[in-house]
Amino acid sequence: MKTCYAALMAIAILPGLTLAESELEVSYILASGPGGQNVNKVATAAQLRFDAVRSPSLPDRVRARLLEIAGSRATREGVIVITARRFRTQARNREDAIERLVGLIREAAHRPAFRVATRPGRAARQRRLDGKAHRAGIKRSRSVRPED
Repeated sequence: MKTCYAALMAIAILPGLTLAESELEVSYILASGPGGQNVNKVATAAQLRFDAVRSPSLPDRVRARLLEIAGSRATREGVIVITARRFRTQARNREDAIERLVGLIREAAHRPAFRVATRPGRAARQRRLDGKAHRAGIKRSRSVRPED
């Protein structure tokens, strides 16, 4: 059973970054999990599809990082597919799928801190060697030595 849902609302992701709900395509499929016999009769799992490549809402930097983070959830065409089936109702599963997409986009929008690789200093190397020597002494004291 396929039902598309598109409203004219905007989903706030970050200040200055919103996503129009019309860019999302939600369909409902049969789910496993909680729900008893209801699961066998009603299509409650929500499958959200978001075309990241053609989305006018995403800056290029965020788009590239989003497709990288999405991994196997992204198709070759750049469509991100999220399936939510944790809850018993279509509405809750739909909300869950949207929340997961928003989380992915937020993670993609976050710029990782630029880290300059450094080497440990002399004192840090000495502390490491002292710790290794201390640990070796503890292990040495545990060994059973034959009496002379």
